[in-house]
Amino acid sequence: MPLPRLALDRLPLKPGTASSVLAASLTLVTSEFVRSGMYGAYFTQVIDTQYHLPVAVAGMVVAAHMIADTLMRAPAGSLIQKYGPQKVAFAGAVLSLVALSLLLLPAAHSIWMVILIAALHGIGFSPVWPAMMNLTADAALPGYEGRTLTLVTSSLMPLVGLGFMVYGAVAKNPDFPIMAMTLGLLVLAVLATLLLPARRLIHHASEEDQQARPPSASLRRLVLPLLPAALMQTLTQAIVGNWLFRIAPELGLGYWDLIALLVVGGVVAFGAMPRTGKIADGGRARLAVTVGYVLVAAGMLGFALTPPVWALFVLAPVVGLGYAFVTPGWAALVAQTLPEAQRPAAWGILMTVENGGMALGPALGGLTYQLIGAPGPFGLNAVLSIVTAGGYILFRKHFPSTNRSAPAANSEPVHVAPTPAQVDADYARLQEETKT
Repeated sequence: MPLPRLALDRLPLKPGTASSVLAASLTLVTSEFVRSGMYGAYFTQVIDTQYHLPVAVAGMVVAAHMIADTLMRAPAGSLIQKYGPQKVAFAGAVLSLVALSLLLLPAAHSIWMVILIAALHGIGFSPVWPAMMNLTADAALPGYEGRTLTLVTSSLMPLVGLGFMVYGAVAKNPDFPIMAMTLGLLVLAVLATLLLPARRLIHHASEEDQQARPPSASLRRLVLPLLPAALMQTLTQAIVGNWLFRIAPELGLGYWDLIALLVVGGVVAFGAMPRTGKIADGGRARLAVTVGYVLVAAGMLGFALTPPVWALFVLAPVVGLGYAFVTPGWAALVAQTLPEAQRPAAWGILMTVENGGMALGPALGGLTYQLIGAPGPFGLNAVLSIVTAGGYILFRKHFPSTNRSAPAANSEPVHVAPTPAQVDADYARLQEETKT
């Protein structure tokens, strides 16, 4: 156990919470490994050869799973808020295991049965992301929420993507025990959920906040301004992302040229995130996402003009820097806006909307590509990004400021974000206490 602890000690987490974040990470990785592999690579390859069903059923299976997951994100968040992450995540993991175990039955080789199994798996999967995001936000030191969420999720995504590659490589290999691997990983996910905390990692003092305000009305006021932003957060990425490999030749890019372009943008994004995250966590989350979307819009507009290849490598860092602002900025904005006690239910609602953006984005990108060609998806992304940036400016009063002085007497308690210097000092002090 010393190695994981050393790695997690580098994260700005409250003392004693690292094991909970590690358990949530293991639950997420194993569950997403199976989900991305099964629905991204497995069913599309074997639905006709192994299940003897029409190829189109694979699309129906994927849609059933995604719709069930999307619709259940908000209820899952509410259940986590009421019963704690362990019980809800455990129930979901068991349902996922039972659902995919049904694929071993001969009855599963029918259209409606395989669609039902996919939907049940979607319901079982739905608590995974709300549990992960809320546990990480609860465990983060005050003023470090955006950076912690970004660092944890960004570190896990390569492992999640590995599921797509592994299932894609072995799906048609009759000698590879795919179902044994799948069920084994889901058993590991079930066991990992048992290591999650039974209750949320927040102080019970937050109950006073709940008594001081009408919960449902307050929650609606806080969540409503975030809904359009949640949609745009994923919609703008999905418009272009799914069509890059098809568009690349029209931009004069070969396969490895495109990979190099993505690497350049990614290196700039990850290199800049410590600084941009510090801005977001320092009480300027709205400013961070606004600047980020302006940069993304500028970069995407440049791509829409289909410039020479060398210019694309100049534009890629602009887009990368934009997302370096957007990603931690959005995480910090949500964490700073939503009250701790009500965060799981609210985050579940936001994740439902985010999933809607992921589903709608490829369709809009494909439509603009068909109508306009290669500039279409980039141009639409640029327009929506600048509209989103404008929305953060025009409706800034709807986002509570975290750079405030102490509240007046008899006013509703507010969260005052510490300054970056205070956060760094607190983190250093807690690290010293942990060592001793």
